[in-house]
Amino acid sequence: MARTSRKKAAEAPKINIGAEIFASLRELEKMKGIPVDTMAEKLKDGLKKAYSKDCEGHRSVPAENVVVDLTEEGLSMHVLKTAVEEVTDVALEIQMEAAKNYMPNVQPGDVVSIPVEIEKFGRIAAQTAKQQVIQTIRTAEREAAAENNGGKVQELLTGTVIRLEPNGDVFVQIGQGAAATRAVLRADEQIPGETYREGQLVRVYVLENRRMGMRSSLMQVSRTHPNVVRRLFELETPEIASGEVEIRNIAREPGSRSKMAVRATAPDVDPVGACVGPRGGRVGAVVEELHGEKIDIVVWSEDPCEYVKAALSPATVLKAELVPGTKACRVVVPDDELSLAIGKEGQNARLAARLTGYKVDIKSASKAQEVSGAE
Repeated sequence: MARTSRKKAAEAPKINIGAEIFASLRELEKMKGIPVDTMAEKLKDGLKKAYSKDCEGHRSVPAENVVVDLTEEGLSMHVLKTAVEEVTDVALEIQMEAAKNYMPNVQPGDVVSIPVEIEKFGRIAAQTAKQQVIQTIRTAEREAAAENNGGKVQELLTGTVIRLEPNGDVFVQIGQGAAATRAVLRADEQIPGETYREGQLVRVYVLENRRMGMRSSLMQVSRTHPNVVRRLFELETPEIASGEVEIRNIAREPGSRSKMAVRATAPDVDPVGACVGPRGGRVGAVVEELHGEKIDIVVWSEDPCEYVKAALSPATVLKAELVPGTKACRVVVPDDELSLAIGKEGQNARLAARLTGYKVDIKSASKAQEVSGAE
């Protein structure tokens, strides 16, 4: 390993533009929110790359052998090479006689600091440094947008449709300007029957914010997630925002029907009435946002039988009992409400089971009486 000389290395000539550079960096910090130190380091990296591209012979110089000093007082640059009697690698070594121009008492194996005349950089070098700065700005903007939006996972955001894909996926822009982030609303996360057009505003639920390499991030969003219903009611219902009403669970078949169980955490509060709102205005706003999706709001109960009874709304349940040793509940409904309890294609019973976590066995009153009589 080459030994470093204790002699003072030759100083690289400084360009008196340090103050000007830092003034520009401070302006960028105000405009783009990128720290001055970050930009200074990236500018130094750009100059190092510029040196390697200045001429063909520099391309093999390792980055760690190029040193850039950038301060308010000025800008200087030098390359480190090892002094040797016979040069075998011009990128890393310098012949002893030439080394004495920079370090008069140089010894074989000493590392010599050779000043670089930055003013003589060619056009390619200048472009490289400029591109590095531009890339830094863009990267910082994307990272800032990702950081801002990263905290919005599981939130409901409003975006603008910017592109429709042939496979049905929809790309949405969240936010504006430098803070804007792209989101994809996949076909299987869209409410059945909904259509979209470019420029349309759409509310979406953020599933995750995924990094797409070094260049960008892409939100994964949904319109079908049960929490779309949850977030909409949180926006519409002050009692939920204040904590007086709590949403316990939601079962949803997007575009068709949802069931939501709520409970009051404060006395004298009607949790269902709070969510429905005066003249049905609150639930109506949610239904409108979901393009007519029906929503049943029921009272959550610690008693499984009472919970199942409520979940089968709008049907009336005459009797409910748990099946011993299983997580199932038998219920009896009036004969004329059997189809209502089961629902079209079993939807009401299916949603009730998902909402409560109990398998629901529904029988009409007459059928239940027959079974009881047979026993």
